[in-house]
Amino acid sequence: MDDTLGRHVNARYERLAQRARDELAAAGLPVVPAGLDDGLAVGAAVRISAWNQHFGEDPEVLVSWYPSALLRSSATADREPGGEPTAAAVQGGRVQAAMATAVTEVLSAAGFTVRDRGDDQAPFDVLVVDGPDHRTPPVWSDPVHRPDRTASRSAN
Repeated sequence: MDDTLGRHVNARYERLAQRARDELAAAGLPVVPAGLDDGLAVGAAVRISAWNQHFGEDPEVLVSWYPSALLRSSATADREPGGEPTAAAVQGGRVQAAMATAVTEVLSAAGFTVRDRGDDQAPFDVLVVDGPDHRTPPVWSDPVHRPDRTASRSAN
């Protein structure tokens, strides 16, 4: 594979992932810093999965929601294979579903194309298919609406 093409593709997905992180943070959601250990993660984790490249497909930008470590451990602690889910597991699943919906709505409102990943192993992951043109600044970055500009306008 051409090295330049590989860097170009990776840069495209990294820009898409960073823009998604920025939009989720702008909406007030906690965003997991890239590279943070999963055990410490709380909030929206935006990552690039290159697994599909093994099959000749493009990488994917995925968003997963990490509830608190306490809820995660409670949701899995008493679960037995084939057994009934515990109340904590039910709550954890409902939290994951609600946050996947919230992430989908936030990113869609910001001009992203997103969809359910359709993966039984990670049923609440959101797939970020495309985003706004990276040359167009986000609406929240408009200098007219920045707090420092608002304060100086009110002082006049």
